[in-house]
Amino acid sequence: MEFLVATGIGWVVAVGIYLLLRGRTFPVVLGLSLIGYAVNVFIFAMGRLWAGAPPILSPEAASFADPLPQALVLTAIVIGFATTGFVIELALRSRHENGSDHVDARPDRPQADPQRGQEGGR
Repeated sequence: MEFLVATGIGWVVAVGIYLLLRGRTFPVVLGLSLIGYAVNVFIFAMGRLWAGAPPILSPEAASFADPLPQALVLTAIVIGFATTGFVIELALRSRHENGSDHVDARPDRPQADPQRGQEGGR
């Protein structure tokens, strides 16, 4: 089961990195979200799954579940949601300012040539 969870997390991270390397803003936002989900599953999996154990230590309980990974994942979900909203706003602003949703360049306009100091480079 550990191999299956580790492989699943690895695939989600790989797809997230692939999407981050795309040239458009929507795949970049999706890639960031996927990597955030993979990290959340990783943190949750590191806390182990306890069945029938109380979440806090009590004198009559033989074992207890660790509540820290659950609290960390809950906090990470809230922070990830806020960060995703911020990145979407940045992408919309960039689209409005540049007229394109490319993340690294503006292919609809000629790029400035640093050698000649002018646009177009011709």
